[in-house]
Amino acid sequence: MSVRLYAYDAKACDPKKCTAKKLARMGMITLTNTVKGLPRGCVLLNPTSEKAVSKEDEKDAARRGLAALDLSWKHPAFPEVRGARDRALPYLLAANPVNYGKPFQLSTVEALAASLFIMGHEDQCLEILNKFKWGPGFLTLNNEPLRLYAKAKNSEEVVEIQGEFI
Repeated sequence: MSVRLYAYDAKACDPKKCTAKKLARMGMITLTNTVKGLPRGCVLLNPTSEKAVSKEDEKDAARRGLAALDLSWKHPAFPEVRGARDRALPYLLAANPVNYGKPFQLSTVEALAASLFIMGHEDQCLEILNKFKWGPGFLTLNNEPLRLYAKAKNSEEVVEIQGEFI
């Protein structure tokens, strides 16, 4: 089963380099310019969340979708999305050309792909990463942590495993 992907577009990045916009042009993601456009009950990637994305989020993502906030990491506050299930990503390294090798500085496609992988949707993860020449390198760079996070049953286990890489 394929997970519907969404992104809130804050128009904070260069449209030519924006991974969410590229996925939207290919019909692989739905962009919205308001947070109200994100589906109620979706799994929302939010770096300020207390819980990490894990396998236990798969059913909600399959039913309601997986969403990302496509805005600058330097943004002072992340918008609140009513009804969303906020989840943070565990420790991973960026493979995108702007932030290569930097922890927690993932592009939107990397964040969505990592979440899909962790929740057990490896094929869809590969499908979206393969749209970028550097995309497969994200899986190579993060192979060990992603595989361990994917085996974790819940957020607590993901956070525990993350300690091995920080």
